[in-house]
Amino acid sequence: MADTNSLRSSQPRRRSREEKARETYRSLLEAAAQVVGSDGYADASISKITQLAGVAQGTFYNYFESRQDVLNRLLPYMGRQMLDHIASAMPRGLTGPAREEARLRAFFAYLDTHPSFYRILYEAEVFAPEAHAEHIRVLVKGYKGALNRAVARGEIGGFDEDELEAVTYMLLASRAYIAMRYARNGDGHAGPVPDHVIQAYMKVLGRGLFSQA
Repeated sequence: MADTNSLRSSQPRRRSREEKARETYRSLLEAAAQVVGSDGYADASISKITQLAGVAQGTFYNYFESRQDVLNRLLPYMGRQMLDHIASAMPRGLTGPAREEARLRAFFAYLDTHPSFYRILYEAEVFAPEAHAEHIRVLVKGYKGALNRAVARGEIGGFDEDELEAVTYMLLASRAYIAMRYARNGDGHAGPVPDHVIQAYMKVLGRGLFSQA
């Protein structure tokens, strides 16, 4: 006769109510990302989101107050997801230009698996402006902090604090426009960024930002 404890341990653990709630919340946001990515904010209805998430419309209101509420939360959710992906993809011990290249490749890898991100980002400025402003604030604060740490390590020299903030916006802007041009194919789908684009970007950084260290 099989041991009762062994049988119990082999059975999958039941999810708690809190775990189920978190999963449903994420499912609704992931569904919203797909709907906004394909139809835009203006045509992202609650019925489309709940149908894609596989939940009843009534369930939606257990997590969001309104359609605008889920749209307001969408970009911050994806922004945190993107930053977590980049952080987890960064090899330990990288410094200087090598760290910047790894960060850039991780960003494009995220876009490759989340092609809806840029439509969500750009349309948010009109349809969820507070969320858009907060997303930019978080990006700038994080990137500027990374540059300050590079300065402290002696990898970057010749820039004061105000100039570093300007450099932060320059790098974020160049990353965005590279993604617009190279991270999507003719059908608007995501794809790998060509190596020559990465190489050109790194030459600019190596001969500019990191040249005076």
